[in-house]
Amino acid sequence: MTSRELVYKTLAFENTEWRAPRELWVLPWANMHYGAELAQIRKKFPNDFTSVDPCYSEKDASVGDAYKKGRYTDAWGCTFEMFEDGYIGEVKAPLVDDDAWADTSRVRFPTELLSVDVDRVNAQCAATDKFVKAATSPNPFERLQFIRTSERLYYDLADVPGGLRSFMAKLHTFYCDVLELWAKTDVDALTIFDDWGAQNALLISPALWRELFKPLYKDYIDIAHRAGKKAFMHSDGHTLAIYPDLIELGLDAFNSQIFCMGVGELAKFKGKITFWGEIDRQNMLPFATVGEIAAAVRSVREALWQNGGAIAQCEFSVGSNPANVHAVFETWNKYGKPL
Repeated sequence: MTSRELVYKTLAFENTEWRAPRELWVLPWANMHYGAELAQIRKKFPNDFTSVDPCYSEKDASVGDAYKKGRYTDAWGCTFEMFEDGYIGEVKAPLVDDDAWADTSRVRFPTELLSVDVDRVNAQCAATDKFVKAATSPNPFERLQFIRTSERLYYDLADVPGGLRSFMAKLHTFYCDVLELWAKTDVDALTIFDDWGAQNALLISPALWRELFKPLYKDYIDIAHRAGKKAFMHSDGHTLAIYPDLIELGLDAFNSQIFCMGVGELAKFKGKITFWGEIDRQNMLPFATVGEIAAAVRSVREALWQNGGAIAQCEFSVGSNPANVHAVFETWNKYGKPL
């Protein structure tokens, strides 16, 4: 049983005897503050997932370091301000100043994302027995915020100008082109990363989400499935309102803050989608005891596991206690046979 096979069995709800697949996400902060502990966790609990170098033939146009204090400008031209090393920054100045979205000339579409060396990607896929995710992820809602700033975009969404709709169509076409390219490679999954939730609710009304964004995700998921790939999505925050929609669209795995919504609230979706983690990184990973972490993992297993349908994933992020991160994977390992 390879890692790749384990993930596929888990996604198909056919993992009747083996442990859950595992994946640790790491912010640079963790390596800066707990490098030795992180290395031990990675050695003892290696990931079953991996990504690949896209081997772009065109040069990345970004400037600076995305996790260093100061300023970083990404390939789209959006400038982020970082106030401490190891943190993700924020965009303070919009690329689109026009409330009608008539002038989007300062937005640069990073065509280098379309210069993937497919043969070299396929060689990397063939060289690993792990489950391989594509090295790019559409994020239409976040990208609009980076271009416009969050505050301005929320005003725009209250009464959507025609220029915004036109730009969204152009953005969506670009993302579809990128995913169609990755769908021609030998990766196992295409991914979407878009943060949709506040602490207690969706950031916009579910009705508006369904009107403007659900059709985009349908296209992304359909691109994956037409090519025989799995479709994975990440979103922070309270996303309970759109779980049924994502299941309807055929999303295979959803990385969401399940403790923010309540593990019990999500049990009704057991067997319909794979819960791609996580364990609460807001309160539990920084502040809980090892025993409380073990109990949290047990609660996920009992509520959401159905011969698969759950991945042992957590994020070693700002403030996390390395002993608690270790306990997440130690506890998951107690369920099912090792590979």
